[in-house]
Amino acid sequence: MARQMKDGNISGLQKAAILLISLGPERSAGIFKHLKEEEIEELTLEIANTRSVTPQVKEDVINEFYEVCLAQQYIAEGGISYAKELLEKALGSDKAMDVIGKLTASLQVKPFEFVRKTDASQITNFIQDEHPQTIALILSYLSPGQAAQILSALPPDRQTDVARRIAVMDRTSPEVIKEVEKVLETKLASLVNQDYTIIGGVDSVVEILNTVDRGTEKHIMETLEIEEPELADEIRKKMFVFEDVLLLDDRAIQRVLRDVDNNDLGIALKGANEQVQNAIFNNLSKRLAVMIKEDMEFMGPVRMKDVEEAQQKIVNIIRKLEDAGEIVISRGGGDEIIV
Repeated sequence: MARQMKDGNISGLQKAAILLISLGPERSAGIFKHLKEEEIEELTLEIANTRSVTPQVKEDVINEFYEVCLAQQYIAEGGISYAKELLEKALGSDKAMDVIGKLTASLQVKPFEFVRKTDASQITNFIQDEHPQTIALILSYLSPGQAAQILSALPPDRQTDVARRIAVMDRTSPEVIKEVEKVLETKLASLVNQDYTIIGGVDSVVEILNTVDRGTEKHIMETLEIEEPELADEIRKKMFVFEDVLLLDDRAIQRVLRDVDNNDLGIALKGANEQVQNAIFNNLSKRLAVMIKEDMEFMGPVRMKDVEEAQQKIVNIIRKLEDAGEIVISRGGGDEIIV
């Protein structure tokens, strides 16, 4: 039976339903796009069962929603202490703690969030004398661009050590993270998830190495190939995938295609998206493009393993040409092009 709500003693689900009713169907539909299917079902049922809401309850729910949004914004800008300070000025001490308390039960804030908002050069000065494992832990939580700047600024012998530690890092306990955060005087230690946090790994170091300047990347990879050849091979395979051919300009693509076997190209393109296929075909002669398209049709279904092997052959050619300085991969940062 439909309910009439007259006081503030209502559940979170009921508050959400009231908020959506207040926002109207168009805005509510936009919010539904970001919710899980079961959440939508629960809210739809709750909305259907809500007959009327007193103006006071409606105003209280909207105000609470605004305060929580405000707190989240302040936390994102400067952390818990910053949010508490601003909310106390706006709402008073008791109300500020109440709002933050509602958030801390569910809010997941990344460790080292305060550090993420600091200039990379300042971070470098602050952590360069720390143990390489500590530096690796911190860089794993930063954005690839920020971590790349810091990694590039470290002494060459430390660059490889830190990159290796990031790559082999798997899980770090909350206690260790909290201790490092204390050393860095971060403001978010109290919100670290009590479960083990998965960080680092090969994908993490690949993102960083794809962003650093070519000189730093080359030094790290060459050293890893000597000290950790298997790890170096795993990293190298992920550093430039076939779809990254879109990072090359037309002249570079044409240079690569001169060294590619046509049969390998046809197989590789069978597993490529339309954008990559167009980038390749647009840089072939019309006659050769038609021939390869016909070959692709005649070869029928191709095993994914064969596609991956053909694509890797082409990736290896691209990497070889880049190392020789014949082409440039536009990574979006680090490399300087003299014209």
